[in-house]
Amino acid sequence: MNENLFTSFIAPTILGLPAAVLIILFPPLLIPTSKYLINNRLITTQQWLIKLTSKQMMTMHNTKGRTWSLMLVSLIIFIATTNLLGLLPHSFTPTTQLSMNLAMTIPLWAGAVIMGFRSKIKNALAHFLPQGTPTPLIPMLVIIETISLLIQPMALAVRLTANITAGHLLMHLIGNATLAMSTINLPSTLIIFTILILLTILEIAVALIQAYVFTLLVSLYLHDNT
Repeated sequence: MNENLFTSFIAPTILGLPAAVLIILFPPLLIPTSKYLINNRLITTQQWLIKLTSKQMMTMHNTKGRTWSLMLVSLIIFIATTNLLGLLPHSFTPTTQLSMNLAMTIPLWAGAVIMGFRSKIKNALAHFLPQGTPTPLIPMLVIIETISLLIQPMALAVRLTANITAGHLLMHLIGNATLAMSTINLPSTLIIFTILILLTILEIAVALIQAYVFTLLVSLYLHDNT
């Protein structure tokens, strides 16, 4: 009960060494693989979900954009498994760290923007100045569009961090309230515990949705530059 509210967001250490790297490398080990010709139901379902997700994200892309399909599918699987593992008790969620989300977002965003400037520089520069802009507003619009372009990776990282962190904080608060009420009023405890279960189900959905939204926005940035 006296635990700090933000203790669960502190990067864990093992013998004084940061364990975040090991935690980040752990989710890929949970993805099952098969060496047999006929797959079992789990792997078949996994392959169907990957195919469905990649088809939805890659439909709008041209040939050059579809070369990123493996990276985007790997990204959504990594974020989804990391978010889901973070819902386990006494676990750590790397996606609650803004530094890690920026480390994922900035290279992908920069790669998409650089590809856009290399392949079609006229269209890329046209985004800075909409057609039909009055002459006195040109300098101001160029500055605004430049800022909006540079703020994209920050907004993407902050969105993921805020959504995952808010859900964990709310679960932590309701869990503490359940423990506090258990010695005072049993009917109220059951009601709060039911709310906690429903919130946990909601957080599972949020973990998957945020992984999809994050990857979809990266895919949209790529589409704008290919």
